[in-house]
Amino acid sequence: MHALSRQQLVLLVLLTVVWGLNWPIMKFGVTGYPPLTFRTICMWLGLPLLWLFLAWRRVPLRIGREHWRELGVLTVFNMFFWHTLAILAIQSLSSGRAAILGYTMPVFSAVIGSIWFNQRLAARAWTGVAAAAAGVVLLLWHEITALSGKPMGVAMMLVAAATWALGTQQMRRTQIPAPTLAISFWMTLLTTVWMSLLSVLFERDAWAVPPAPVWGAIVYNAVGVFAFAQVVWLMMARELPPIASTLSVMMIPVLGVFSGAWWLGEVLHWQDWTAVLLVMAAISLVLWPARKAAAIH
Repeated sequence: MHALSRQQLVLLVLLTVVWGLNWPIMKFGVTGYPPLTFRTICMWLGLPLLWLFLAWRRVPLRIGREHWRELGVLTVFNMFFWHTLAILAIQSLSSGRAAILGYTMPVFSAVIGSIWFNQRLAARAWTGVAAAAAGVVLLLWHEITALSGKPMGVAMMLVAAATWALGTQQMRRTQIPAPTLAISFWMTLLTTVWMSLLSVLFERDAWAVPPAPVWGAIVYNAVGVFAFAQVVWLMMARELPPIASTLSVMMIPVLGVFSGAWWLGEVLHWQDWTAVLLVMAAISLVLWPARKAAAIH
């Protein structure tokens, strides 16, 4: 188990709020507007802000040629799959349920870490994973019928979650001798180019100037998600044990569910409230400091 510093805790709370509120905002932004183009504009606006922040902090951006391949692998699993599939899937799913499916990632991460990377987890951590998984099942309780008619949306979100989980494990073990902020910048740049190519290939005929409300969603994503939340997440994924850095943000889909209900009128049931308690229990099980052994005198 890992005790968070005060700075990490503050960043974690801000990350949770920004990413949690983004789900209904993102759903609103892609309703009636091409999703890949929406994501591309967000990233092109967020990238200069990220660069300015790194320049202000005087973060060195150079990454040696011998590490380019690893940087590419990290980008594919942390960002290519996630940003492409999530923005496409949310068109056919409610914002809250899309968030829940996406944040099955911690469960995937724990299993991948245990099986693939031989990461030994304490019984308490597995209990936290089980509680989080139970919360996901409950939150999807009333959606089974609807989701069964939207298999592509469900499949895309689950693949996005699984690949993001693998990417998180890889980020934790990266051998690139560069600051996390620098790695984040290059990953964002590569993903921006990737999303731009997809937008040109598949949505060029649907290009249009975003209306004012969509611009609001774009600006929120550019500043909140790409210039802040994404960077904070990658830093925590590298600094904290994977099980802590993943399960610690399980409140994000919970916030996404309730903010979607408040803003978009998505109906909530008792399962949603029970799931909140389970997710909070999962966070506590993972992050609560282990009892120190008594000193021997």
